[in-house]
Amino acid sequence: MSKRNSTALVSTGHASASLALPAVGNLDAYISAVHRLPMLSAEQEVSLARRFREDNDLDAARELVMSHLRLVVSVARQYLGYGLPHADLIQEGNIGLMKAVKRFDPERGVRLVSFAMHWIKAEIHEYILKNWRMLKVATTKAQRKLFFNLRSHKADAHTLSPAQIDEIARQLNVQGKDVIEMETRLSGQDVALEGHTDDSGEESYAPISWLAAAHSEPTQVIESREYDRLQGEGIEQALSALDARSRRIIEARWLRDEADGGSLTLHELADEFGVSAERIRQIETKALQKMKGALASYV
Repeated sequence: MSKRNSTALVSTGHASASLALPAVGNLDAYISAVHRLPMLSAEQEVSLARRFREDNDLDAARELVMSHLRLVVSVARQYLGYGLPHADLIQEGNIGLMKAVKRFDPERGVRLVSFAMHWIKAEIHEYILKNWRMLKVATTKAQRKLFFNLRSHKADAHTLSPAQIDEIARQLNVQGKDVIEMETRLSGQDVALEGHTDDSGEESYAPISWLAAAHSEPTQVIESREYDRLQGEGIEQALSALDARSRRIIEARWLRDEADGGSLTLHELADEFGVSAERIRQIETKALQKMKGALASYV
């Protein structure tokens, strides 16, 4: 999302004048505007939450969301180190905030700010994992925990020492090998698949050059070999199972090259054997079925 599109981070609809978000032209103006929105007291928060839960009052829900937009901005700022647009992080956090408002129960005696924190972070985490590099770096629960905590536990950009690895593993309750694996993933650099051409016209060497040619792909090589075997010994074995007349008909109908004059018609074979064309067709059909059974072991 561009900064100009950040005005769409939240829809104000028919919010009360005190909580209306003014039109803004960029992300900085949006952040400034949400920080000027008034915060709710505990009593106001409970009253609005009850109106929403009991009467489905969308204006009440909107006020709850608007008054906590500054929280989303604050949380989203913590994830700027992943190279994703701040506006997009805020957008995802706002979605989490709206989910929190929908599920918030004012009777539990917990403030919305505490309840919403989980939903805001969860939505931002999901967005980061889906969009941070093409290679997904966190797949298990332990890896997710490391992905979002390892950077803050590293004192500098240098490789972790064995003692630091053990300490981080203890703090995060994960295994040392998981810390090492995640550090390796996070320290890896993105590499373009295709090279670029410099001013001299020479193209740089890139990973795409390492890829094997299509005809060298293992499964295709195996398929090609099997096809050749089927064409060779398979067909010959299937033909050997036929009687002389059936074999002659199959070879004349299906195995003659253009150099030999091409395949013969049913009528030409009928004249050769002194039977009807329909009889030749019947013999051909039966022979093909027999050959199909003989070739079953080759496919």
